Amino acid sequence: MTLQRLAFPAMLTGSAALAFGPWLVRLADVPPVTSAFWRLALAVPALGLLAVIARRRDDAPGPAVPARAVLAVVALAGVFFAIDLALWHLGIKRTTLANATLMGNSASFILPAYGFIVARAWPGRAAAAALLCAATGIVLLLGRSADVSATHLNGDLLCLGAGAFYALYFIAVDRVRAGVKPMTLLAVATAVGAAALLPVVLGGTLVPHDWTPLILLALGSQFIGQGLIIFAAGYLPPLVIGLTLLVQPAISAVIGSLRFGEALAPIDLGGMALVALALVLVRLPGRAARATIENDRAR
Repeated sequence: MTLQRLAFPAMLTGSAALAFGPWLVRLADVPPVTSAFWRLALAVPALGLLAVIARRRDDAPGPAVPARAVLAVVALAGVFFAIDLALWHLGIKRTTLANATLMGNSASFILPAYGFIVARAWPGRAAAAALLCAATGIVLLLGRSADVSATHLNGDLLCLGAGAFYALYFIAVDRVRAGVKPMTLLAVATAVGAAALLPVVLGGTLVPHDWTPLILLALGSQFIGQGLIIFAAGYLPPLVIGLTLLVQPAISAVIGSLRFGEALAPIDLGGMALVALALVLVRLPGRAARATIENDRAR
C-alpha cells in the first residue's frame, strides 16, 4: 500500500484523536495552563525521535540543521503556539466542548485574510461566502453563550483569542516552511512552547495525582494527532482535509452531551452548521484556500 493511499485514513484518525483533547483537559487534575504545558513537554521526546527518523528516511534535499534566523522564527512560532494552548485550555473549562473546538479553529478564517493582504487581492466568491458564514455562525454561538451564562461567553472569547494566536503561529510557520523539515519544525516549536509555559505554571500545582489524562493528551493531540495530519496534508486536496476536520467538533459535541450533559439548542446547531459550511468553502481549490491548509496541520 502506497503512502498516498494511507493519507485519508491517517487524516481521519488524526482528526478523531484531536477531538478528544478538550475532554482530557477537563479530566486532568491540574490547572488548564499546566495541562497545556504537559501536553507539550511530554510529547517533546517522541517528536524529537520522530523528527530524526523522518530526516533519515527523507531523500528530498534540504538543510539538516536550519539556519539561525529560521530557528528564531520557529521559536517565535512555538511561543505563539504556547499562548494559543494556554488560552484554549482556559476556555475549554468555561464553555462547551463543541464551542471550544469550533472557536479554537477560528484561525481558518484569519489565515485567508492574511493571504489576501500578502497577495494584495480581494477574496473570491467562495472565500467571501466562507467569511460571511463564519462571522454569522460565531455571532450566533456567542449570543447563545451570553444567554446561557457569562462564564460560557468568557470561555468562547478565550477560545477565539486562542484561534488568533493559532493563526500567528501558522503565519510564522509559513515564513520559514522552505528552510526546515515539517517534523523538525514541529519538534522544535513544541519544545519552545513547553519552555515558554514552564515559568507560568511553576507557581501552581505542577505534578498531577493522575498522569493518565496528560499522557493521553500529549500522545493523542500533540504526537498522534499532529503527526498524522502533517503526514496526510501532503497528499490530500484542501476540500478533503476541510471535510475530514469537521469530525472534531462533531465528536466533541457528542462527548460534551454524553459526559457533561451539554445539550445543544437549535441555535447552537445552526451556528455550528454555518461555521462548518465556512470551513468547507474556505478550503475550496484556489490560492486563498491553499493558504488556509497550514492551519489544519496542528492542534
